[in-house]
Amino acid sequence: MILPMYIFGQPVLRKVAEDIPTDYPNLKELIDNMFETLRKAEGVGLAAPQVGLPIRVVVIDLDCISEDEPQFKGYFKAFINGHIIEESEEQSDFEEGCLSVPGIHEKVRRPEKVRIQYLDADLQAHDEWVDGFVARVIQHEFDHLEGKMFVDHLTPFRKQIIKKKLLAMTKGKYQCSYKTKANH
Repeated sequence: MILPMYIFGQPVLRKVAEDIPTDYPNLKELIDNMFETLRKAEGVGLAAPQVGLPIRVVVIDLDCISEDEPQFKGYFKAFINGHIIEESEEQSDFEEGCLSVPGIHEKVRRPEKVRIQYLDADLQAHDEWVDGFVARVIQHEFDHLEGKMFVDHLTPFRKQIIKKKLLAMTKGKYQCSYKTKANH
């Protein structure tokens, strides 16, 4: 089932998400719905707060870019109760966008590697370092679990430039091709 995407300005996007118990009701169905929603919106990552749930569940689908980036063929992963434990000192800039902030893309500086702990869709525990594009997507999505968004990482100058667009979003003035829930 396609879930509505919560747009910038919705309070759930600013809440710190909670860890869930391993017997969370309908978890598999939620993960399946999140993957379906993500594919419909043509994104690479989706966090539960973006569909209105303040819980620590993230799905990432990099298979959609595998035509240009063959190393991501078959990369579909769910991250349950995910946390970033450590970050590398090395950082890099990369242009990011967000399904909850339609129409805005900005360069964001992030650590190149992060150590994460999470449960996978089979509830198996993982503690691993990830780097490169995967690390960037994970940091972007895990930010949602902390009530943060990529626009929070921008310089004051860049924030000022997009301020009117963000304000318009909070009033329901934006365009995108997927089902949304705005704050108006």
